[in-house]
Amino acid sequence: SDLQKQEERGELLQPLIFILLVLCSVLLYFKVSLMDPGFVKSEEEAGKSEEQSMVIPQVASDIKMRRCGYCMVKQPMRAKHCQLCQHCVRRYDHHCPWIENCIGEKNHPFFIIYLSVQLVVLLWGGHVAWSGLYFEQSWDWLQHNIFLLVSFLLIVIFTIVVLLLLISHLYLISCNTTTWEFMSHHRISYLRHSELENPFDQGVVLNLWRFFC
Repeated sequence: SDLQKQEERGELLQPLIFILLVLCSVLLYFKVSLMDPGFVKSEEEAGKSEEQSMVIPQVASDIKMRRCGYCMVKQPMRAKHCQLCQHCVRRYDHHCPWIENCIGEKNHPFFIIYLSVQLVVLLWGGHVAWSGLYFEQSWDWLQHNIFLLVSFLLIVIFTIVVLLLLISHLYLISCNTTTWEFMSHHRISYLRHSELENPFDQGVVLNLWRFFC
């Protein structure tokens, strides 16, 4: 049959890989959106001051852990309260409206992997859509290709958004900072009173290693 001939020629391998990538992207989406991003719990209050002083000795010693005015837990350094999630999140990066969850200490690496897989899927889908387009200056051509053309334009827009988001996050990770710290540097006490602009930066290689490993 034609299906067997296509299998023998290896023509079914690429669609199979594409479907697996899409499935992987969907599973990563649900994992990032449903998992605990690093919510601060009351039992985590003890023993954080010593840990913080070992990690960032450049931060001024008079900065103390403050109690959150919303959930009343003591916030570890780099934690922030999210009013949408109603929790303080450790190493808070941002609240993502697309996944309806915070990006924090526990799910940030999975978020980066999700963006990477999503970018591959979009680039592949864009290539397939482009290969199916042949341009003619006629109304009849537009009627028959409008769906494919709109799909290609949407893929291009989403690809640009995902690419810029991935690049910005990788840059911040390489500096060992978060979106929240980058955007609100002047309002965060442990950064405002630090002798260094970024007291968490330990070099690109070590920053990436500690984040992903």
